[in-house]
Amino acid sequence: MSLTQHQQETGSATEPQSQPKASFGTGRSEFVVVAVLYAVAIFLTVGTATMNVQGKSAPGPQFFPILVCIVLYLVATLLAVQIIRSPKVPDNAIHPGSGQFSADMLHDLGHLGKEEDEAREEAESLAPAKTWKTYSDWRTVGLLLTGVVAFVLLLNPLGWIISAAMLFWVVAYALGSRRQVFDIGVGLLFSSITQLAFGAGLGLSLPSGIVGGIF
Repeated sequence: MSLTQHQQETGSATEPQSQPKASFGTGRSEFVVVAVLYAVAIFLTVGTATMNVQGKSAPGPQFFPILVCIVLYLVATLLAVQIIRSPKVPDNAIHPGSGQFSADMLHDLGHLGKEEDEAREEAESLAPAKTWKTYSDWRTVGLLLTGVVAFVLLLNPLGWIISAAMLFWVVAYALGSRRQVFDIGVGLLFSSITQLAFGAGLGLSLPSGIVGGIF
């Protein structure tokens, strides 16, 4: 088969087809994330505003929650603007000349001999067919949820330093990290720094747990 014949045969199949008019919601499913961010931000805002603050220490226990609320509102707004301006619409159209190569065309271009033909046919018969699909990684989601639940349950008995370091390690492992000793060390470092920042900077004491009993 010549290249001209192949192009003539595939020409009718690669002609652009009329696509249905996309609605406003097409490619904008990420608005679910925006809604979740706004909901969390509003929940934290209400909780911060109704917090029963004792004393007049500066910056006070409302300082960090206010910063978190501002960041949540900002991130949610920027994400919403990006989704509106650049929706991620899947490209299902056929693009002639961009990867539309058949086995016959590659054979003509490469001038394969008998041995190469046999090797190619054998490889094609042994190679599994590739299937492309989207799926939800429930294993990662399950590990993250388990880590959060364990953190909430163990925060008071174990204390902030140990439980926060454990949560850091679980999240790192769920996302693919396998440097367990390194991750535990980094988790302990950051949880200890956070404990010192809250205690020395804000005058707030995070749950000390068994660590407080030792010292």
